[in-house]
Amino acid sequence: MPKVYVAGKIQDNGIELLKRKGFKVDLNLTDKDLTREELKDIFSKYDAVITMPTDNVDSDLLSSASKNLKVIANYAVGYDNIDERAAKKSDIVVCNTPGVANEAVAEHTFAMIFALNKQLKVADRFVREGNFKQWDPNAFLSHQLWGQTIGIIGLGRIGTFVGQIAFGGFKMHILYFDIARSEDFELLCEAEYTDMRSVLSLSDIVTLHVPLTTDTRGMISTEELKLMKKTALLINTSRGPVIDEKALIWALKEKEIAGAGLDVYEHEPEVSAELIKMSNVILTPHTASATIETRERMSELVAQNIIDVFEGREPVGLVN
Repeated sequence: MPKVYVAGKIQDNGIELLKRKGFKVDLNLTDKDLTREELKDIFSKYDAVITMPTDNVDSDLLSSASKNLKVIANYAVGYDNIDERAAKKSDIVVCNTPGVANEAVAEHTFAMIFALNKQLKVADRFVREGNFKQWDPNAFLSHQLWGQTIGIIGLGRIGTFVGQIAFGGFKMHILYFDIARSEDFELLCEAEYTDMRSVLSLSDIVTLHVPLTTDTRGMISTEELKLMKKTALLINTSRGPVIDEKALIWALKEKEIAGAGLDVYEHEPEVSAELIKMSNVILTPHTASATIETRERMSELVAQNIIDVFEGREPVGLVN
């Protein structure tokens, strides 16, 4: 009976699927991330491990793996926490959960846009502090989204969904930059493909949807922020290190941009105290994909990835 260890709390449907297929499943029932030593011990004993995106699975950790360890199934779309090349050298399959969080992350992106654009954080505090004495026609004025320009950097599945919401819901003008052009997207959303500098300089809202790679790490820094409109908003629901946070804090303090919405952070889970103090910044704890529907699909897919490997099929989420 193959043994699977689940390194964090996942929805029950995936666990039950594994059990029905004859796997022995052990769980981390705490609310804490596993320590490095705990992970090493687990990797030396199990045939498959479901890892969390907070687990740093590097070559050193992989060197402790049992020869029986066949698959690491990451409970995330991203997999930058795993050295998939080192895993491949050890004949360990790495999988992720692609395509399950598109709608949820796109929704979260717009939740941040709404909150910033309508100044909901400040307006909510204004009411709670007892300052609402009479209606003021000039209080908390904002521009409507209808007809504004949104710039999408990274046109994967999530970026495409964001574009569809922007165009279909608000008739926003769409600029986008990606390593590959999509004529289908351009036709569907009347979008314009252009370079990143133009996306940054011409957009009222810039939203990031890129994976973390050597090319994207720090891709938004001082020079890029200076290109943006002083009235622009920056949204990041992708990976924290794609933004240089010191540069972002500078840009917000100097009013180089109007606001930012961040679901991910450069040194996650550490969040800058300066960002926390800012009223024109919306912060969420890496929960863009946190819907019940998404988590259930993720749980099922990590389980199915493991089952496919053990039954000799190529898993949907194959990374390496």
